[in-house]
Amino acid sequence: MDPYFGSLTMYISEQLLNPDERRLRLSTQLGVEHVVLDNRGTELVSASGGVSAWDASKLTAYRRWVEGFGLKLDVFALDIGSILLDSLVDLEGARKQRALLADNIKKAADAGITCLKYNVQMVGITRTALKPGRGGAQNSSFVHAEYRAEDDQKHSYWGVGYPSNQEEGGSTSALLCGQKMAREVPPVTVQAGWDAIEFLVEGLVPAADAAGVRLACHPHDPAYPIGGLNGIEHVVGSADGIRKFLALSGSSNHGLNFCQGTVAEMFKEPGKHMIPVIEEFASTGRIFMVHFRNIRGGYLDFQEVFPDEGDVDMFQAVKAYQRGGYTGPLCPDHVPVSALDEGRERFMSFALGYTRGLLQAAGVWATPSSR
Repeated sequence: MDPYFGSLTMYISEQLLNPDERRLRLSTQLGVEHVVLDNRGTELVSASGGVSAWDASKLTAYRRWVEGFGLKLDVFALDIGSILLDSLVDLEGARKQRALLADNIKKAADAGITCLKYNVQMVGITRTALKPGRGGAQNSSFVHAEYRAEDDQKHSYWGVGYPSNQEEGGSTSALLCGQKMAREVPPVTVQAGWDAIEFLVEGLVPAADAAGVRLACHPHDPAYPIGGLNGIEHVVGSADGIRKFLALSGSSNHGLNFCQGTVAEMFKEPGKHMIPVIEEFASTGRIFMVHFRNIRGGYLDFQEVFPDEGDVDMFQAVKAYQRGGYTGPLCPDHVPVSALDEGRERFMSFALGYTRGLLQAAGVWATPSSR
């Protein structure tokens, strides 16, 4: 662990999408010292949606560039492309992709990157219309009763970041991370969903073990109704699904990008259930990073809100991670949308400061004077 944080169990981190120099400088001015970076769709990976071979020297140079701002690169995004869907319809092609991903894991280790995150979404992150939030902000939502497949492109988004507006997804963003529109995907049963994920885990975890790299998987967002949505099952869309996912391998490198908001979406009453669930998964030692966000509502009917106004007590959440022994980053995620903060830098700054305050209140943050 970074000596700056040697006495800590958790710390704030910022998840950024292909940041430039100005954005990294802003992060340091906000007190951020660790970052999680997603560079899918840039020169480090394919811009055409397929899985491309990484260059260890480029990755090394990029990591050092980030470190030049006084930041530590905690986690880097592994683009798994369309391998999950491909494994169901083109097994030989998927095997080639899997071998390339395994090689990329080794190259990440060679570049000094010790943790990679990935997302098992087969279709975009399903959402319905924006809902009015405080002060005129707008909250991304999923209300199953209001869902219409023909509106997916307008309201849903893809795994390359936060929705800046509800039309940013489209075919371009989908191509960057191998995900599809719901109506473009053949039916995916529960069995098929698990077959695809097991195929991926069986190929990547041994490579991660050999390289000494941790793999952090983001659960399915959102939880789908029983029977699926548009013929697609979200098998890692429940607490039991997450438990089954972890049981696929006993490796200590097989773990979670624990998205607190996504897990909260799995419960009708997240305020009641999330604290023990957080402690349970933290105690496994398999959480490698946390998306620290809040929602209002619950299963099949929720809005993504600012961290201080949702149904989950975020201070008690911090205490639950602490009791479970979690050590690692808390990354704010999915703040509301507003024309007054187009890039959402101020909204994310608020979430970072709020998270730091919670850590200080919980006694797990060392101020600069006490380091």
